Amino acid sequence: MKFFNLFCLFSLLFISCKDQSSTNRLTTESKKVNEFFETQFDLAVSRSPMRQTRLGIKTDYDKWDDISPEAEAQDIEIAKQALDWLANVDTLALDESTFLSYKLYKQRLINTVEDDKWRLYSYPLNQMHGLQAEIPAFLINMHKIADTSDALAYISRLQGIKPMFEQLEKNLAERERAGILIPKFVFDHVINDSQNLITGYPFTEGPSSTLYDDFSKKIVTLNISEKEKEKLIKDAEIALIEAVKPAYENLITFLKSQYNRATSDDGVWKWPNGEAFYKNALQRTTTTTMTADEIHELGLSEVDRIHKAMNKIKNQVGFNGDLHAFFKFMKEDDQFYYSDTDHGKESYIKDAKQLIDNLKGELDKMFITKPKADMVVKAVEPFREKSAGKAFYQSPAIDGSRPGTYYANTYRMAMMPKYQMEALAFHEGIPGHHMQIAIAQELEDIPKFRKFGGYTAYIEGWGLYSEFLPKEFGFYSDPYSDFGRLAMELWRACRLVVDTGIHTKKWTREEGIAYYANNTPNDMLDCIKMVERHIVMPSQATAYKIGMNKILELRAYAESQMGDQFDIRKFHEVILKDGAVPLNILEDHVYNYIATTKN
Repeated sequence: MKFFNLFCLFSLLFISCKDQSSTNRLTTESKKVNEFFETQFDLAVSRSPMRQTRLGIKTDYDKWDDISPEAEAQDIEIAKQALDWLANVDTLALDESTFLSYKLYKQRLINTVEDDKWRLYSYPLNQMHGLQAEIPAFLINMHKIADTSDALAYISRLQGIKPMFEQLEKNLAERERAGILIPKFVFDHVINDSQNLITGYPFTEGPSSTLYDDFSKKIVTLNISEKEKEKLIKDAEIALIEAVKPAYENLITFLKSQYNRATSDDGVWKWPNGEAFYKNALQRTTTTTMTADEIHELGLSEVDRIHKAMNKIKNQVGFNGDLHAFFKFMKEDDQFYYSDTDHGKESYIKDAKQLIDNLKGELDKMFITKPKADMVVKAVEPFREKSAGKAFYQSPAIDGSRPGTYYANTYRMAMMPKYQMEALAFHEGIPGHHMQIAIAQELEDIPKFRKFGGYTAYIEGWGLYSEFLPKEFGFYSDPYSDFGRLAMELWRACRLVVDTGIHTKKWTREEGIAYYANNTPNDMLDCIKMVERHIVMPSQATAYKIGMNKILELRAYAESQMGDQFDIRKFHEVILKDGAVPLNILEDHVYNYIATTKN
């Protein structure tokens, strides 16, 4: 008996030691891998002065990113070396969170290396996010001036625009040699943006130019002498004249030359191996294996479903006429629009802020975790409002120095109907992009690449799901506003049809515009801008509906499996707790949540 007891004791000690050894192994290997992720993230940040600024870091506050082919080649080499390192990781010795990070990071590196063959398949200049507008927007919104050194860094960045644009022109020429040339319609947008930037003092007579005005206003707030302020403003003026002006003038000359060789063909089918590129782009954007034809058919069926839901609202409000007549009524009746005046534009921004504040009061019913970062609403700046999209979101700085920002484009108020205000504010702000992105940035115990990384289908799918969610908590009480919610969803369903139509079925720009105009209540300029976005950002717009559908599908499945155990707040916690992930990974998380809760 004594022998048996001793045997049991030794056995327990052996098992305990073995468990402790296994735990130590998990901790050691996971720690090593997470340290590698942080080192790689820091390396990437060190190679990008602009990313440093976005993160609130001022290490290279006076520099721009290197956009040369050599820098791109170095990025690929770094990715290959990182893959080699990951090949030696003992994945069985990783804890659950680290193993997820390992899978995500490895796949991201594989995609980076594989996609190098498509590195020229983009338009560095376009009306959505081209450098001609992104650079000044960056200085205005990202480059804060708290002291003299920050001001000097701003001036250095003004001086650096000229060499950056010289490299940009080389990049555009390289793309042209590869058969990738900006479509004709883009040139007017880019040239207009460029001319706007060098109009006004000190370039021409009249009010201050955009960048001169921004720098001067930032300098006024500094606690330095008037003489020092005058000197800084004078130095900025010299940089604007000697660097910024020739940079934009040379770019305009270059673009006018390229315009003569450009065509009006719109889809990527015109590019060498365009079909293969687009197939790959759809996979990267949607994180699914859906084909272009499957996406196109999904779009058509969703358009039909939403039209039927809209007909019910049309009948509810007592409108006599078919859906197209109702669309016309919604487009043309003044009751649905703010005046296209300064007062009307200011009223839109004020009311959008109020919508966000109203939603904030209901967050505890929807979410467990809420973001610490604040969010503000702003109008898109005048210099880029004509070419920019109708709304977008800018994430907060991780150090709290800059809030998240919902930008609403008030350039043409006919594009910003009152009945779409709720859905637009909920998508771009709360509970949409601000909730998801700010929470991801504030997550603890995950590597930075997950905090600041992204998968378009997940991010935009959440944004579109966030338009629908408030309806369940009493919002969209006005039937016209609920119609606006459906109109926004319809818009995203049409995107599936038009994006694939342009890039695989050889639809023209005009055919795409006609599809939107005939199937939605949106303003014609809205339709034009959307089709032009499809053309310069192939596949991107397919992410919204596919991502939303997946979240709704997972929620419906969870509700059916869990019954009374289903808690919407806990479901949202599962969706948001790991940051952005591919849709297949998101599905795994929800299935695990269901199984764990039921057991």
